[in-house]
Amino acid sequence: MTIGAARELRDGEVVLVGVGPPNAAANLARRLDAPGCVLVYESGAIGARPQRLPLSIGDDDLAAGAQDLVSVPEMFNYWIGGGRIDVGFLGAAQIDRFGNINTTVIGDYAQPQVRLPGAGGAPEIARSAGRIIVLLRHSPRSFVGELDFITSVGRDLHGPTNGAPGSAVITDLGILRPCAEDGELELVAVHPGVELDDVREATGWPLRAREPLEVTEPVTERELSELRALRVSAEDE
Repeated sequence: MTIGAARELRDGEVVLVGVGPPNAAANLARRLDAPGCVLVYESGAIGARPQRLPLSIGDDDLAAGAQDLVSVPEMFNYWIGGGRIDVGFLGAAQIDRFGNINTTVIGDYAQPQVRLPGAGGAPEIARSAGRIIVLLRHSPRSFVGELDFITSVGRDLHGPTNGAPGSAVITDLGILRPCAEDGELELVAVHPGVELDDVREATGWPLRAREPLEVTEPVTERELSELRALRVSAEDE
């Protein structure tokens, strides 16, 4: 999933990076085929050039190599709200067929089974970034017919621009993208060894598949070695 997300990024794009797999994906892309990606962290680091995989969005290594440091209000009002982010990464507890995301509660809002971290900056990112990449393991619990709560509203982001792919949901089974006609997520590719039926069984709605259904390129030794090197650098820290 991390390597698949790194492949989505294009050289020179302004990328809003979060913690976890998106952090690894963006830094991996800089080591591979997109060295000119401008990494922006929600904490205020613009053009960060970390020497190792940052441990969080508040890692001091981000500030040390950044082109600029701004306040959080400036980040949201000028950079995110101002439409200066080409790609935004989001996570989810639940996602529906139109890319709406829940990160608030599982179950009834007043008496939830699980209370999740909440919105954070996700609604603004979902609304204002040029395109969105969601990283999420594929299961019926996550890919649901109806969300328990809508935290961030999905939308059709008008398809590819400037030669870049459009928004994507990247899972451990394949890649989904919004249909240009109605914005519904459809399966466009499966990973090697995954069958269409495997993905449909893990999805809580009748999943459409684009024809022809593609198979993602196997990960390369270069991609794996660079990802391992990133993770080793974080562990050494």
